[in-house]
This record gives sequence, C-alpha cells and structure tokens, in this order.
Amino acid sequence: MAVTSSMIPLGTTAPDFSLPDVRTGATVSLGDFADRSALLVFFTCRHCPYVKHVADELVRLGKDYEGTDVGVVAIGANDPGLSPDDSPESLAEDADQRGYAFPVLFDASQEVAAAYTAACTPDFFLFDAHRTLRYRGRLDGSRPNTDTPVTGEDLRAAIEAVRTGGEVTETQYPSTGCSIKWRTDEIPAHLS
Repeated sequence: MAVTSSMIPLGTTAPDFSLPDVRTGATVSLGDFADRSALLVFFTCRHCPYVKHVADELVRLGKDYEGTDVGVVAIGANDPGLSPDDSPESLAEDADQRGYAFPVLFDASQEVAAAYTAACTPDFFLFDAHRTLRYRGRLDGSRPNTDTPVTGEDLRAAIEAVRTGGEVTETQYPSTGCSIKWRTDEIPAHLS
C-alpha cells in the first residue's frame, strides 16, 4: 500500500542512531558524520517498487557525493518477518549488486525509524552541519509507471543549498512509497 511521508517540521534535530552496516557489520552512528556539512538519512528497503524505481538515481547520488562534505546513509527498518526481502542479508546483497557508495544500516528494533517518523520507503531527511532538518520529502516528481524521468532534482537542489549555505525552498512535497513494515506491537503512535 502506498503512503506518503509524515513531513516532520523543518528545524527538527536529527535523532541519534547507532546501527549495524548490513555489509560490514560495523556500527555506524550519527556522530560518525560530525565533519560533514550535510547529512542525508533515508529509509529504504529491497522489495518496494518505489525504491526500485529510484535505485539507479540513488546509486548516482551516492557516487556523486562520495568523498565530499555530504554524508549519505540508508536505513532499512522493515520487519523481516513480514517482508523477508528486507532482511539484513538481503539488503546487503542488494547494496552490493547495485553498488551503493554509502552505508546501508539495519534498524532491527525499529526505534530509529520511529524517532525519524519514517512512514514509507523511500523517505528522505536532509540535515545541515548542525543536524537541523532542512529538507524532507521526495527525491523528485517521478513515480513508477509514469513518463516523468527520475532526476533527483528536488533532493539534489536541497543538498546543494545546504552544503553551500544557501536557502532551501520551503515548498517541499512528501515522498510516496511502500509503508514501513512495522511489527504489529511496535506501530508508532504517529501512524496508528
């Protein structure tokens, strides 16, 4: 079922995280990006057609910002009991096959996804150097089964504005995607 992102208020401080990278097993934390002028955190999965639709652009985006002052991290939070394709092992295989140039983390407790109010995959959150939310919402205007090309233009414009000290447009649109697969006993209050 397609849902839209929750669009938490701009100015929100980035919730902390400390999660295992599905490829290396190493713990990656919010503090690991302290030297970056911008940090993109996004929630992802393997099975969702919305993520598959933008995956090539996510690869390009990751490679374009690799080694720069922009940090990028993806987080998978789906319950693998409900969505086996989104297990850490499957996410690692997907990340390797696609060649993602950023860590893909696994949020087994779903506490980080709840703290970010993640609602769908993909769901994007862009923070500045002070870890203040400057952009949230969609990658661009493209959706599966449409003729609109995947460009990443909305998110890329926001990233460039943040990293250069510019103004990020306040006209921001929610992301649309598959709902996070919450364990039934863990559905966050903002989604129930």
